[in-house]
Amino acid sequence: MNQVRSAYALTIIYALLAVFYAAGAMLFTSCDNANAPEDKNWKLVWEDNFDGPAGQSPDATKWGYDIGTDWGNAQLEYDTDRPTNVSLDGEGNLAIVARKENYKGSAYTSARINTRGLFETTYGRFEVRMQMPWGQGLWPAFWLLGVDYQTVGWPQCGEIDILEYRGQEPTRVHGTVHGPGYFGGNGVSNHYDIIGGRFDNSFHLFAIEWEKDEIRFYVDDKPYHIITPDDLSGEWVFDHPFYIILNLAVGGNYVGWPNENTVFPQALLVDYVRVYE
Repeated sequence: MNQVRSAYALTIIYALLAVFYAAGAMLFTSCDNANAPEDKNWKLVWEDNFDGPAGQSPDATKWGYDIGTDWGNAQLEYDTDRPTNVSLDGEGNLAIVARKENYKGSAYTSARINTRGLFETTYGRFEVRMQMPWGQGLWPAFWLLGVDYQTVGWPQCGEIDILEYRGQEPTRVHGTVHGPGYFGGNGVSNHYDIIGGRFDNSFHLFAIEWEKDEIRFYVDDKPYHIITPDDLSGEWVFDHPFYIILNLAVGGNYVGWPNENTVFPQALLVDYVRVYE
């Protein structure tokens, strides 16, 4: 009888320990996920997975081109629509390739594509999965620009830089907004530093969740930057449609200029772009 009672008591003790362990695990899990992106049941409304044969140009129903140079940032490349600068790689990626070559008065070529007139929206989750290039003076970006750019000008139209990267800093990316009173070097910005890795040797996910009066920035679904109207020194101009821009610049005020150690060609590889509402 004593053995039965002892076994029964041990069973109760083990059961209580299991309950306490489970409660503790739930507590620590809750703490670990305190900063995880909030699940808002986002619905996919637009995407490009860049599937197709190598050398094929981006889908013309989804992307157009900005062709030219400088763009107000002292960039050195001439952006083209040539497949040698922007095309599918045949492995499910878009490759935007910066080349060192004389072209129409510029010493470099690259590409800048956008969804202007093809896809424009207000609010949502915008995400891109990319692998960066590496080298002094390389400047890839995934960003949004207000569709009223041509009527009200910049920065009144607003700009959301979901991802900017300096090629000489392979472990750091930046998220920034620009608007009236907070633009250029005074944009409202923060950065994310990857631990134990680099952005140029593997793919990573970069995203924002943009809602009324709040924009949240993420790297690999880890939040690192939140902007609200209270964080700005000027007008909040993020309540109207924006379009997507994806580009790889060479040189410019933000990154400086390539040096003798910058190897060309360099490619920005894009696995996919997706937008949710």
